[in-house]
Amino acid sequence: MDAVENAKKVLRDHGYFVDNLWHIQDVQANYMKASDEDAQKILNTALTNQATMEQISLAITDAIEFYFEDELDTDYED
Repeated sequence: MDAVENAKKVLRDHGYFVDNLWHIQDVQANYMKASDEDAQKILNTALTNQATMEQISLAITDAIEFYFEDELDTDYED
């Protein structure tokens, strides 16, 4: 197992979701002049902005409702 896969396994074993990771190459594919450091800054800005975080929160709520629809319906019957 390579170092990245091992690191992902450790994080997954501790409850982190690691199946959707972004890489500096994702930035550099759009702007080849971005240094590795710049690409990290760009990813941080893009992934931690308020709109992105709100959208992820909404998507998590939607997924909970999808997977646990029957259980959630019974919670409201009280």
